[in-house]
Amino acid sequence: MKKEKIDRINELAKKSKSEGLTVEETLEQAELRKEFLADIKKDVKSQLECIEIVD
Repeated sequence: MKKEKIDRINELAKKSKSEGLTVEETLEQAELRKEFLADIKKDVKSQLECIEIVD
């Protein structure tokens, strides 16, 4: 995920805590979080696939 998108997630989180979000911003935040979690899951899966257990 690009740094700009992560920065936007953080910006929306701060705004949510301080003054609240509009409906559009709430939808944008949900979509960005969904994309972020998908990237994390993909990275973890990739790392797990590379693990080789030696006995």
